[in-house]
Amino acid sequence: MAASAGLATAALLAAAPVAAQAASGSESAHTAAAHDPWHTCPDGAVCVYPEGADPAGSNPTYVFKKYGAHNLRNQFGNHWVLNNQYGGATASLCKGANGVDCGRPIAAKTGVNANLTPINSITLNRP
Repeated sequence: MAASAGLATAALLAAAPVAAQAASGSESAHTAAAHDPWHTCPDGAVCVYPEGADPAGSNPTYVFKKYGAHNLRNQFGNHWVLNNQYGGATASLCKGANGVDCGRPIAAKTGVNANLTPINSITLNRP
């Protein structure tokens, strides 16, 4: 995503401060209000958006609502991953299938724009 497009996306995603998230490679993070749908990601879910898509104007390719590991298929390049869970539940991007070799947890109500090429699964973690 070009720098100017990234800034436009950041402005659209949240009015809250932007924080750096270092789970895997170059990522940027944003925060949403508690217990609200976030763009098209339902409350309590973790959503993965299409490569290069802005969550404000697209539907997710994956919507996960259950705790545990969820395998990804054919996800390459940069994608927004929104953790719209609440109560302290986190999500992790993992290089291995079935939740193996996971990076730093993504906090509840936070979104990251991450390169999913090396990522093969996402875990939804209980608080």
